Amino acid sequence: MKRIYVALLLFVCMAVASYGKVIVKGNSNTPFGGYTIEVCDQPMMLAGEELKCYLISYDNSPLTVKVFVDKDKSCKNYVVVSDALSVMYSCNGKFFGVNKVDKQYGSAGVSTDESRLDRSDYFHQKVLAQGKTDDFDATRLIASYFPELIK
Repeated sequence: MKRIYVALLLFVCMAVASYGKVIVKGNSNTPFGGYTIEVCDQPMMLAGEELKCYLISYDNSPLTVKVFVDKDKSCKNYVVVSDALSVMYSCNGKFFGVNKVDKQYGSAGVSTDESRLDRSDYFHQKVLAQGKTDDFDATRLIASYFPELIK
């Protein structure tokens, strides 16, 4: 009986140790293929603030995307930073959609490069969801729609 308890305890410890990094996997329905969203091990710094961070990786692309969550007065801003393009998805309580990166993040070197932005898809993503959007749903929407913004 003790062996069963020890084996069960060992199994639970291994499950707890491996749990927590990967939040969700899904398909972006773009040439980038499937995506994996993970929580950063530690909060990261952006524009002098310590922010919650998510990492998005794609199956068919070497692109790794960092999503910084910045709480605002009415809702949250999601600053999306990658080697290819940087944009900001924001929620104002009424809708969730894409915007160019605010000037407040310019001191960190984060800005939207107009030459790499697909303007047609940018305007199609101005409103992705209505109402308040929680972090889980927002990061899934970003992982699905962000590849379409890259030229």
